[in-house]
Amino acid sequence: MVVQELGGNNMDTLSLEEKKAQFDEFFVISHELKVNIKPLGADEVLPHQSELEDTMPYAFRIAAEMSALDAAALRPLRGISEHASALADYLNHQSKKIDLMMSYILHQQDEPEHRFLTIKFGGGGVVVNYPSPLEIGTIVQIKLFLTEEAAAIFCYGEVITCQQNEDDYHISFIFTRIREKDQELLVRASLHLQTLQLRKRAQARGQDQ
Repeated sequence: MVVQELGGNNMDTLSLEEKKAQFDEFFVISHELKVNIKPLGADEVLPHQSELEDTMPYAFRIAAEMSALDAAALRPLRGISEHASALADYLNHQSKKIDLMMSYILHQQDEPEHRFLTIKFGGGGVVVNYPSPLEIGTIVQIKLFLTEEAAAIFCYGEVITCQQNEDDYHISFIFTRIREKDQELLVRASLHLQTLQLRKRAQARGQDQ
């Protein structure tokens, strides 16, 4: 069901083909992530971009801020002297503890009845393995769980393609309401995962030689 939004947004004025083109502008990586997909009901409305944070569970609001603060605190350690390496190690361990705690808190937001797996994801949207078809233009609430980054994203998306794949469907959702900081996190996460994948392939080739 297509739901009327509360306010204007540039995304809302784009044609379907323009939305597909915008989706493709972002780097997309093949990777499985847990994702909650919840189509909006008949009595629900898509919030205006300026009202997005008001609709978010609190855990999602603070997750990006904690990640940014953590990164900013650790950045100066890169140039720290060898004599202070013990301090750097200690602070890195504390950072990992915070990541684990934040990951636990965020995963309490996971709703099993709405849980699916991504096939691909990127800064522009996600492709999800879904058990039934969804109409093009359907608006959904999305919770995307980035285990490797100890982070999660809350946003809204719209169906732009729906293709049958054996008994399931591969559905592409473009992000229509997402915070800029969360979109940047998704871009960094996709590039980080690509680096890890390339490193594993290089190691595998080295072992085969």
